[in-house]
Amino acid sequence: MKSIIPHGSARNGERHVVRIEGGVALGTEVRVASGFGSRLRGLLGTRSLSPGQGLLLVPCTSIHMFFMAIPLDVAFLDAEGRVISVYKNIKPWRMSRLHPEAFAALELAAGTFEAAGLKIGDHLEFTPSP
Repeated sequence: MKSIIPHGSARNGERHVVRIEGGVALGTEVRVASGFGSRLRGLLGTRSLSPGQGLLLVPCTSIHMFFMAIPLDVAFLDAEGRVISVYKNIKPWRMSRLHPEAFAALELAAGTFEAAGLKIGDHLEFTPSP
């Protein structure tokens, strides 16, 4: 099955609006990190995220928070954009477990998922940012 998640080197750096299917926007300026360098760098050096900003790591089956300055909400997604795991308020110097079934990881400011009511099984939609 073809993925609905933006990925591939041609999509690296694109910005997208990410919303729960038919509803709440989780992020309005989520950058795609699909190149080796952009995935390696991730959000390192980020001191804060404005509401709506985030990162979509593709491909990604686990994350670490080593050297990070801020906590994050992280959701692991399958290729169809279905949420398969949720980490709320993961602190610096922590790691997620390995999610071999994951295709991507969505990283947003801590508190975003709680406010939006995101849960396992939700489907996410991706549209290019204006």
